[in-house]
Amino acid sequence: MKIGIAGVGITKFGELWGKSLEDLIIDAANQALIDSKLDKSKIDALFIGNMLYGKLSNQDHLGAFAASLLGINVPAFRIEAACASGGLAVHLAIQSILAGSYENVLVIGAEKMTDYPSSEISLGLMGAGSEEERHAGLTFPGLYALMAKAHIQKYGTTKEQLAATAVKNHYHASLNSNAQYPFEISIEKVLKSGSIVEPLTLLDSSPITDGAAAIILSKSVKPDQVYIAASAVSSDNLNLSSRETLTELKATQIAAKKAYTQAKVSPSDIDLAEVHDCFTIAEILAMEDLGFCKKGQGGKFIEQGTTRLGGKLPVNTSGGLKACGHPVGATGVKQILEIAQQLKGLSGKRQVKKASVGLTQNVGGTGATSVVHILKI
Repeated sequence: MKIGIAGVGITKFGELWGKSLEDLIIDAANQALIDSKLDKSKIDALFIGNMLYGKLSNQDHLGAFAASLLGINVPAFRIEAACASGGLAVHLAIQSILAGSYENVLVIGAEKMTDYPSSEISLGLMGAGSEEERHAGLTFPGLYALMAKAHIQKYGTTKEQLAATAVKNHYHASLNSNAQYPFEISIEKVLKSGSIVEPLTLLDSSPITDGAAAIILSKSVKPDQVYIAASAVSSDNLNLSSRETLTELKATQIAAKKAYTQAKVSPSDIDLAEVHDCFTIAEILAMEDLGFCKKGQGGKFIEQGTTRLGGKLPVNTSGGLKACGHPVGATGVKQILEIAQQLKGLSGKRQVKKASVGLTQNVGGTGATSVVHILKI
């Protein structure tokens, strides 16, 4: 499989009070069109990943909404898979090209979250949880805290290792002008930040964010162009308590295995990765579930500096969800964009040297959906 990435575009991530969702969509999409050097008349279809706009603004017809904003009369689809909405939009766009339906497809991920009370956002996000979890009063910080506690009890993972994940991602974000939090923090600061749900603190958690990212996927792959070599999706039980274990995401394991097979690579061939660190424990689980280290060793793997710029496997060079920000519908598309820019050597101070193979992992909910892509150049 070879699907070319013809162009990319991204907005600043953060509390963008002066920007509407419409502004974000237009900004990211126009950047991608300019980058691709394609006229918008060459776009055959549009896929937009978004989770919350229907709940927050009562606009559910987001595919046609985005196409209207951009002035393109093409088939347009809104894709929702909780926080994996962007990644799934990319996956389905790829399938549409492989099926022969379209040649050039615009994929946008966008979310506008900061205009609404945090209580309303929390309620909206829990739409990705099970009915039992909502009735129990659980939120996603609480659910990921349960996963963190289980990992600590089973493998001896420490709060310092959780904190090291946040510290590393903030360092990467300090080199990214589009990041919501482009500054460094210390392990001590993470440990002393306010408790959200034991053992997770405020600085173990990704923020509420506005932002958009866009990519143009093409049937044709030009010489020296980044292309998607694998795209795989899997799912798991929506209810965390109904799963076999709290210390791994089986959907990620299954999707990763499929992706490695499609791309004809192994975990040791990956030069860098963007993974779904909605909470620090999620990145630790990702290291294990993607096969980068042995089960139970994710905390040590990160603590030892392996995933920091300059390490053997830089992870979340954008700053990840934790520090770059997490506009939920945009995250999966941003991950693809970050890897594409890295493989093209366009990442400036956070450039990974001699990178030729990259991976993204985008998760919905507590792992009920997982999307894995592998990119090459």
